[in-house]
Amino acid sequence: MSTAPNRFYVGGEWRFSDANTANIVNPYNGSVVGSVSLASDADAEEAIQKGLTGFQKTRALQSYQRFEILTFISQRIKESREEFAQRITAEVGKPIQFSRVEVDRAIITFQLAAEEAKRIVGEVVPLDIASNAENRFGIVRRFPLGIVLGIAPFNFPLNLVAHKLAPAIASGNAFILKPPPQAPLTSLKLAEIVDASGFPKEAFSVLPCSNELAEKLVLDSRIKMLSFTGSANVGWYLKSKAGKKKVLLELGGNAGLIIDKGINVDETVKRNAIASFANAGQVCIKVQRVYIHHDIYEEYERKFIEATKAIKVGDPSDSATIVGPMIDEAAATRVSGWIEEAKTKGAKILTGGAQKGRIIEPTVLINVDREAKVFCNEVFGPVVTLHKVQSVEEAVEGINDSPFGLQAGIFSNDFKNIMHAYNHLDVGAVIVNDNPTFRVDNMPYGGIKDSGFGREGVRYAIDEMTEPKQLVVS
Repeated sequence: MSTAPNRFYVGGEWRFSDANTANIVNPYNGSVVGSVSLASDADAEEAIQKGLTGFQKTRALQSYQRFEILTFISQRIKESREEFAQRITAEVGKPIQFSRVEVDRAIITFQLAAEEAKRIVGEVVPLDIASNAENRFGIVRRFPLGIVLGIAPFNFPLNLVAHKLAPAIASGNAFILKPPPQAPLTSLKLAEIVDASGFPKEAFSVLPCSNELAEKLVLDSRIKMLSFTGSANVGWYLKSKAGKKKVLLELGGNAGLIIDKGINVDETVKRNAIASFANAGQVCIKVQRVYIHHDIYEEYERKFIEATKAIKVGDPSDSATIVGPMIDEAAATRVSGWIEEAKTKGAKILTGGAQKGRIIEPTVLINVDREAKVFCNEVFGPVVTLHKVQSVEEAVEGINDSPFGLQAGIFSNDFKNIMHAYNHLDVGAVIVNDNPTFRVDNMPYGGIKDSGFGREGVRYAIDEMTEPKQLVVS
């Protein structure tokens, strides 16, 4: 990739600004893979002004037009599949096998949005329920909000952008994107496709910019919705600044997994290990705490360690690599520090624990104190804690002992235990006989507690990005 500064996109115009230029660094080898010009306050103001004009066009788009635009975007991503995947791996160090999966998911996300654009239905409401309302009925339809501001994280720099942009287009909104600072080049490649799609140009902008400028956008009352994916601290802070606009928060997790007796341990541990360490654990629904029934604990622990040691660590461009680098030195140092803190509180490392530059070895801990950060916070790294329990009920209590509530998993052949987990786990989704990392892009995805509120998943995001309006007919 060229190191010449990339232009950003403001309402149909590619431009540089007088603000700073940021280099994009490969987390694995430290090479500069590109650079980008950063948007200024004046650029952001113009993006809003153009967005207001563009919204008058997007709200008038017919269903078939939105379908065609989204289908075009999906197809063009498919045609550029390998280029997108290589760009993701270069920018954020995601192992190439997972980058390719992410691109495939983004293709599906835009396909889903194209179909949903034709299915934004309303309802007829009978109003003749009282004598003063004879011969009256209501028609309810959903209408777009205006400008949606999307702020996306680095760990899925294409598909998590797609989960904001695609439903915005499907529902007739204008859209301003603040891409992740570590991976703006992926967003700018997507902007090239949107620019050619037939979507009204004024209605779309991509603004690589400082956090301070992003906060100003959040404060601006002309923007009608904030869709944010990222850390809990930042998300709740931005919500406090958002004023009267709608807010959708997809925040951190601390995913728990229950391993019930009676399951196939050999098959389960292999799947659990991948879900614990893939992409260096930089996934908000990655397995972090595993609660294992005491009847099979010893066997599970032994085989989980074997599976962990077999995981390939290193160069993310190698198609066999599972664990690549952390996104930067600060992230690696933080995770390493949390491991050391757990040790001082009595934890034992069964495997891993070492740091080499930005790479943290896949690490498995036992005897972890509930006050240790690796237990109670989102580790967002390749660290897993194992816990022996006497029952599924005890495991549920353990998982709920967390400020987060995004997703959880249970491997069990006992329907009663599965239903107990579903009825009592304080999370947005319970995944049965698979890992909490499972997500298909039409799911209503989101959490409770510190994990946020609202739901993504294309149809559910469309509901968030529209308001119902009633017409009363006499």
